[in-house]
Parts: sequence; structure tokens; C-alpha cells
Amino acid sequence: MTAARTALVTGVAGQTGSFLAEVLQASGWRVHGIQPAGSGSAPAGVTVHHVDLRCHDGIATVLRQVQPDAVVNLAALSSVARSWKEPVRTQQVNSVAVANLLDVVQELRRVDPAIRFVQASSAEVFGRSVDTPQTERSPLAPVNPYGVAKASAHLLTQAYRLTGMHASNAILYNHESERRPDHFVSRKITSSAARIAAGVQDELVLGDLDVQRDWGCARDYAAAIALMLQADEGDDYVVATGETHSIREFVEVAFAAVGISDWQRYVRSDAEFRRPNETHRMVGDPGKIRRVLQWEPTVRFDEMVVDMVRHDQRLLG
Repeated sequence: MTAARTALVTGVAGQTGSFLAEVLQASGWRVHGIQPAGSGSAPAGVTVHHVDLRCHDGIATVLRQVQPDAVVNLAALSSVARSWKEPVRTQQVNSVAVANLLDVVQELRRVDPAIRFVQASSAEVFGRSVDTPQTERSPLAPVNPYGVAKASAHLLTQAYRLTGMHASNAILYNHESERRPDHFVSRKITSSAARIAAGVQDELVLGDLDVQRDWGCARDYAAAIALMLQADEGDDYVVATGETHSIREFVEVAFAAVGISDWQRYVRSDAEFRRPNETHRMVGDPGKIRRVLQWEPTVRFDEMVVDMVRHDQRLLG
């Protein structure tokens, strides 16, 4: 690939998309992005195109115009809870849109056979897989509309790879940062801790505090995707830390960061916030990406949580 490479990143104004754009720009890539109109600001220097990913003709027009060396799909309805409320839209955005992208990338391969594609897959494709930790070979067993749509897109990406396309699945486990929207549980915890400590909020209401997840830093996961674009061949990679932490631990670290040790006074669990078919524990095995692409997470769980809390404190002034 030449020095003047061009990447097109969907969801470029989102958490991981914005970090990926910055990583690629720092490496000399020109970055174009696709975002719905009015959905946030992309990083400086990114050329943004507003198009609905469910519209095949719209996607084709943009990709033919940009002629990218690589396409990374990070656009998604990314809330599991929301997927239960909007299952049809979740399928359209998280699966049908991926079929549109892959079809157009396949068309562009006639001019540039080396064009590369990375799909943001998810730990939710494994759902209640019998494997712990999950690897790239673990059976797909999604248990919610979000996971089902992501599993469909995951399989589509594998199918196109069999045609010769440089296509990869980045199987992303939970990844967080100060750029995470505050309706996600991680940011809900850190912003609430900051607000409670400042006396502007009384309590934090959560679902099951004992749910365990493999939490990593979004900056590290964006770097992992960038490495996939540079790999000799497309492949599937679990992007995870290999460690689990409960929501209870997340709360403890966040409240400790604001000087509150008796966090139980301010936090309660409510069944309203418990998801149907919740997978109690999910953890990924990052052995393959460490071995093949030499990727390593650089930010520890507690560092990530504290950084998010400090950001939310600064927002309060």
C-alpha cells in the first residue's frame, strides 16, 4: 500500500471511530468518514459524508467518489437494551448496511484488488457460548437482537473473505473512554460518581451489579483495528484484555476516585435496568492478536475508569 493511503470510516464521529481516525491520520492516512447528519463532530481533518448506510445507492456513490484503500465499518446501533426496543432497525443498521458496504467494496476490487475491509464485530456474537474465554473459533450463540445482527454481519465478512477480499472481523469486547455516550453503563457510572461527589445528584440506579465484562480502553482497540489494516491477510481477531471485572468493581473504582468509600449509600439495583437473556460473564482470549499482530492493551482497567471520572469532573467545572 502506498504512503498516500485513504481510509473511509463509518461511524467516524463515534467513540472508536474518532480514535481510529486520529490513529490513521497520525500514520499518514487521509481519512473520510460516513456519519448520519446531526450525529456529532468528526475529528479535525476528516472529510465527512452524510449518507444512510441502509441506502445501497448512497453508499456506492460515496465509495466510488472516495476510492478508498480501506473501509472500516464502525457504524451501528450499539446498545443491547435499545436493540430489544428496535429489533428491525437494529438488523437494518447492523447487518443489512454491512451487506451494502461489502457489495460495493467487492465492486471496487475490480479496480483495486488490494482494498481492505474491517467490520466491527462484537463479543455479543458469542452470547452464551460454551467457551470461556472466547476465541476466534468459539461458536456464535447470540442471545439478543444486537448480537444476532452482529453475528450476521460477522458471517457475511467471512463469506466475502472467501472470495479473496482482504476482510477482517475485529471482535471487540467492551471498550470505554471519556468519549463514550452517557447512556452506556460505564459512562453512566463515572458521570454519576462525579455528580454525586459534587452534590448535584443523589443516587445511581443500575441493573445487575454482578455482571462481569472484559473491559478495555477504546484508544487501544482503535489501534488494534489499525493493525488489522496493515496485516498481510484479512482474518478474525478477538480484541480483549483477557480479564473480567464486575459492574460492582467498576462502581467501586469510580467512587473511590472521587473520595467516596461507602458507595453503597448512593447506588441501588433495579430490575428495570436488567436486560432479557443477560450473559452473566464474558471474557475474550486476545492470544491471537497478540501473537500475529503484536498488539497489547496499554491502559489498565482502573486507569481507564479513573480517567473517565476525571473527565466527568472537569465537565462539571
